[in-house]
Amino acid sequence: MSPYWSFYEKTEPKAVKNGLKAKSKRGSIGETWWSKRWVAVLESFNLGARLTRGRSYARKGQVISIDIKPGIVRAKVQGTFPDPYDVSIKLKPLSQDQWAKAAQAMASKAVFSVRLLSGEMPQNIEEAFSDSGVSLFPKKGADLKTDCSCPDWSNPCKHIAAVYYLLAEEFDRDPFLIFKLRGRAKDEIIEDLRAIRSAGAEEEPGSIPSPALSIPERAKPLQECLDCFWQRGSKLDQLQINPRGPEVDNAVLKRLGDAPFTIGKSNLA
Repeated sequence: MSPYWSFYEKTEPKAVKNGLKAKSKRGSIGETWWSKRWVAVLESFNLGARLTRGRSYARKGQVISIDIKPGIVRAKVQGTFPDPYDVSIKLKPLSQDQWAKAAQAMASKAVFSVRLLSGEMPQNIEEAFSDSGVSLFPKKGADLKTDCSCPDWSNPCKHIAAVYYLLAEEFDRDPFLIFKLRGRAKDEIIEDLRAIRSAGAEEEPGSIPSPALSIPERAKPLQECLDCFWQRGSKLDQLQINPRGPEVDNAVLKRLGDAPFTIGKSNLA
C-alpha cells in the first residue's frame, strides 16, 4: 500500500437535519415511467460506483436543497466538510424554434394534450420530440454539464449523483419539471397546446360544424302546442351527438390531485 494512502481515513458525511431524503429505501429510485427513464439514461452513461454512492447520499438525506430553473439545477449537499457543497447541473434548453416544433408534434395527438392537462406525462411523449429532431432527455453524458465545489476530482462526484437521484423523485411529483429544465414552463406548454389545437379545430378541412339551434323570436303559448307538444321538432335533425369514452379516465380528479381525506391508507380521490 502506498504511504500516501496509509494516512487516509474514511469519514462519514455530517448528518443533516430535515434533509431531502429519497422515498425509496432500497432498489430503484423513481416511481413513474418518466422518472425511471431519467435514471435509466443516467445509468447508461457508465458512471459506476459514483452513482451507487450518490444513491446512498440521497437516501441518507444529505441533499439540503434543490432548485430547478430553465436549463440548470442548483443544489446544496452536505458532505464531510463543515459547509455544504454547491452543486450545479446544466442541460441546454431547447430553442424557441425547437419548442415550437415539439409543441406542434404534441398537439397533433389529442391524447398528449389530455394527459398533459391531467398532470401526466404521455408514455410516448419522446416521439413528439424525436420527430422534431430534438430529445427531451439527455442522450449522452456530455449533454449534462455538472460542477461541485467539493475537492473530489471525479465528475460527477457522489454529491452530484445524489442530486441526480432526487431529481427523479422531483419529476415523480411534477413531470413538468422535465420541460422546465429544458426551458419551458408548464403554463407556457399548456397555452401553446391549447392555441395550436384551437387553431387546428377552426381550420380543419372537411369538418362540419354543428349548426346552432335558432331560438324563436316568440315562444308559442302552451295551449297552442297541445296537439304537437310530444312530437320531435325538425330542429332536432340538426343536432349531432357522438358520445365516446374519455382518452384519460378520471381526468378531472387527476388534474385536481389528491383529496384532503383518506379511507384507511387510500386517498379518497
